[in-house]
Amino acid sequence: MSNWSDKSVFYHIYPLGCCGAPPENDFSSPPQGRLRRLCSTAERIRNRGFTAVYLGPVFESSRHGYDTADYHLTDRRLGTNEDLAALCEAFHDAGLRIVFDAVFNHVGRKFHAFRDLLEKKNASAYCGWFEKLDFSNPNACGDPFSYATWQGYHDLAKLNLGNAEVREHLFHAVDQWIRNYNIDGLRLDAADCMDREFLSALAAHCRKRKPDFWLMGEVVQGNYSDWASPGCLDSVTNYEAYKGLYSSFNDGNFFEIAWTMNRLSGAEGICRNVNLYNFADNHDVDRIASRLKDGRHLHPLYCLLFAMPGVPSIYYGSEFGITGKKHEGSDQPLRPALDIENLPALTGGEKLAATISSLASLRIGNAALQHGTYEPLAVKDRQLGFLRRTPDQAIAVLINSSDTTADMECRLDSFAGKNLRDLLNPGWSVPITEGRMQISIDGNWARFLEVT
Repeated sequence: MSNWSDKSVFYHIYPLGCCGAPPENDFSSPPQGRLRRLCSTAERIRNRGFTAVYLGPVFESSRHGYDTADYHLTDRRLGTNEDLAALCEAFHDAGLRIVFDAVFNHVGRKFHAFRDLLEKKNASAYCGWFEKLDFSNPNACGDPFSYATWQGYHDLAKLNLGNAEVREHLFHAVDQWIRNYNIDGLRLDAADCMDREFLSALAAHCRKRKPDFWLMGEVVQGNYSDWASPGCLDSVTNYEAYKGLYSSFNDGNFFEIAWTMNRLSGAEGICRNVNLYNFADNHDVDRIASRLKDGRHLHPLYCLLFAMPGVPSIYYGSEFGITGKKHEGSDQPLRPALDIENLPALTGGEKLAATISSLASLRIGNAALQHGTYEPLAVKDRQLGFLRRTPDQAIAVLINSSDTTADMECRLDSFAGKNLRDLLNPGWSVPITEGRMQISIDGNWARFLEVT
């Protein structure tokens, strides 16, 4: 299994939105080099503390990138393959790993095999490429056949991933991405809809070409260990913790996120050996600044995101506290055109960005935060304490979501006689007396206390 991600802090960019691409692809306009605009952001992203970029869909599609038309051609609304290669080179030169969005569960109606099916019907050589193809049952689109879709969307036709020709086509695309763009991993869209045998075959194929290749799957519900396990995926999206993050702050109920972290990562946790992919928002859900009832909770929430077990990710612009909510079912407000390079001046969110940069440095510099065990210490409605520990390091994390200073007392019997050094406030330390720590935490803030 790959481990470079353990030390990573991800920056998630949705290029079609960020670069201001038109919502519809006319498939006739000349390529527009919008991706080139992101090249100048590479150093700034790295300087903010990020070490990896998860790049949303970049290949030719009809609308949003998840309705793929061509796995080998950069979406003309973003530029050419040469533009994409230049962007990847800029990211790598800045010391950033790159993960592409891989949409393998389904394709759009402009995909070559589906177009052939529309033209030739049951005489098409691609009949075996699609699941549940039925020529006795016309569909709502007026096609003389029906087929499996993703969640009932007819513009997303589900591929038959058990078909050898389909696998060859997809694996060849991955080979091209590794060869031409030197990518370091894939985020697999709708992984929870894909057959595990396909995912295992894909994993073996990728790791044969790049032993440390990282595979992360989008899983919304289910037992994450069914996908993130030896021989399959390295990680999955932690939607369970995502929900617990914002609702624990909104409801004044840290018992929810404490229960989730213990269920997933505690001593008997179902994912205790997996670094799940953690996020406060992404291209599919409301921005966290819009989701929280109290904007002052942004700082302690991000402290928790970076301290909890897993790999933290920040969605572009959210480090500056930008807002965005779905509107009448549209995701467009979540995916705005942004000038990443000049966001500080445009948003005024420098303080939050500085907090996130500090947290990124803490995570990158401390093994206990990267892959340490999770041990509960204390939980109240608005205060939470837990320990991250490796054989060589232990860090106690205390979070306070109340408006006023809170006192917390926790048992640390195995560290009696030692001291606690505050990593967020250099120069501050306190002894562990008789195996007990008593600490004050400022309102809407946190402490990261290393045992020394």
